[in-house]
Amino acid sequence: MKKMRIDDKLIKEWKDRNPGKDIFLITVDDKGCVLRSPGRQDLSYASVVKDPMKMNEVLVNQLWVAGDEEMRTDDSLFMALCNKLEEVLKVKDAEIKKL
Repeated sequence: MKKMRIDDKLIKEWKDRNPGKDIFLITVDDKGCVLRSPGRQDLSYASVVKDPMKMNEVLVNQLWVAGDEEMRTDDSLFMALCNKLEEVLKVKDAEIKKL
């Protein structure tokens, strides 16, 4: 399979299809995929899965925008992708102040 080619037009298209979401490129060797940031519905859907590996699989499928299918099907590529999921799932820090 040929290498993913990403240009500004494609990035704009992905952002237009996923308004309000961040878009992430994750690469391993010569393979790559694009995921979007999750929403509450994505996290709720994945949270019912008790097996952590299956939960990662559900999340990757929910957040998938584009990329090389090997990122989902090849175990070593998938495990590398899972190691980066935490950064995709990162939420903003809140501040609390006693009044």
